[in-house]
Amino acid sequence: MKTITLIPFHLRSTSLAILCATATLLLVSCDSFVEVDLPKSQLTNKTVFENYQTADAALADLYAKIRDAGLLTGNSSGLCNQLGNYTDELTYFGSATDPTLYFYNNSLLATNTAIAQLWNFTYNQIYAANAILEGSRNSSGLSTAEKKQLAGEALFIRALLHFYLVNLFGDLPYVTTTDYKTNSSIGKLSVEDIYRLVETDLSDAALLLPPTPLNDTRVRVQRTAVFALQARVYLYGGRWAEAANSASAVLNETGLYRLEGIYTVFLKDSKETIWQLQPSPAGKNTDQAITFIFFTGPPASVSLSPALMDSFGTDDLRKTHWTARVSKGTSAWYHAFKYKQNNATASSVEYSIVLRLAEQYLIRAEARAHQGDIIGSREDLNEIRHRAGLADTSALSSEELLEAIQGERRWEFFTEYGHRFFDLKRSGNLDKVLSGVKSGWNSTDVLFPLPQAELSLNPKLLPQNKGY
Repeated sequence: MKTITLIPFHLRSTSLAILCATATLLLVSCDSFVEVDLPKSQLTNKTVFENYQTADAALADLYAKIRDAGLLTGNSSGLCNQLGNYTDELTYFGSATDPTLYFYNNSLLATNTAIAQLWNFTYNQIYAANAILEGSRNSSGLSTAEKKQLAGEALFIRALLHFYLVNLFGDLPYVTTTDYKTNSSIGKLSVEDIYRLVETDLSDAALLLPPTPLNDTRVRVQRTAVFALQARVYLYGGRWAEAANSASAVLNETGLYRLEGIYTVFLKDSKETIWQLQPSPAGKNTDQAITFIFFTGPPASVSLSPALMDSFGTDDLRKTHWTARVSKGTSAWYHAFKYKQNNATASSVEYSIVLRLAEQYLIRAEARAHQGDIIGSREDLNEIRHRAGLADTSALSSEELLEAIQGERRWEFFTEYGHRFFDLKRSGNLDKVLSGVKSGWNSTDVLFPLPQAELSLNPKLLPQNKGY
């Protein structure tokens, strides 16, 4: 891996912390990207996008930033851990000064530094996506195909990050420019308007991106990744037909994707993977494994909650192979064991999977159940159950299927980017489920607080979310 310092944008921070006071674009060229030595002198923004290698390096850096910080990082500050603690997936054992405690106790404040960091890192990543989008579109040195590829990936990333933000914070800005004056006083949009912009960005991305992965590592976004995210967006928005159609567009690519056996789902070469984030440096594996695996009890940080472990069926292979038991005397704890390599290996064997095929089966199953397609819903649900070593579902009605699908999603996606929180939220079950198991839970915890520092800098972000 090479780290190259490139071009300051010379744009001071907006109230969203989208830009840094002396922002510098750090380009990290990873194994799956073209490695190129750039001139040691700083380049202008325009110059970066006159050459595909340097433009591609800018995109590589954006993927690296997403992997290392913000919502989608696998380390303890990301959603895999924080939303697992916020809901009923994890039990916290760590320090009283660790920011995770406030997620676990559901005691977040608008002044919480972890909330500010999630917000700031994500909007900085959105800014970088906008810079790539603008630079590639305005370039005179890139080919049409190169412009499409870069712009399509940037649009996907912009949509993805806003989608997570809106489901965490509610009404907020949708940032589509690098212009400081515009961003410094930008106002909030409604959840409905943000969803429409997410859908537009994804539709545009689908038209720009190639239909198949650029290479076997699946660390670059391609058209099927767009369809996969579209399916989730439509599902969350209650647009069942569109959700089913987008999921089918992925599931029909049988030459590219298939469900893996329970043992190989999370290996880097898994055919179930639609899009994943590559570790760095070479030989490193996932931050998720480092975050969740422990070898002695009691855990130093977190364990899987007894509520989650007790919910698995006795024959469920996910409990057998995706969790691991650690005991001390008569006490026992479990940790997530989807990713099994928490140390470096000769070459990386596990990447952080963001989108995988199993979700598309469960999205289509849920969408079909809402549409009254009982047979089709059962077929999709049973695909996931059979992989887990379970018999056909006993659900026979739409209502029974919807309940069964929610259970299946709990067992399939635990500690994966907050699926549990988002599923409980969109189904209206957050209060019902969490008020009984979380002593600090309040109904207003359905949204995170907006960072107080941002509200102070930009009054257009007011009002604060209820309860904070």
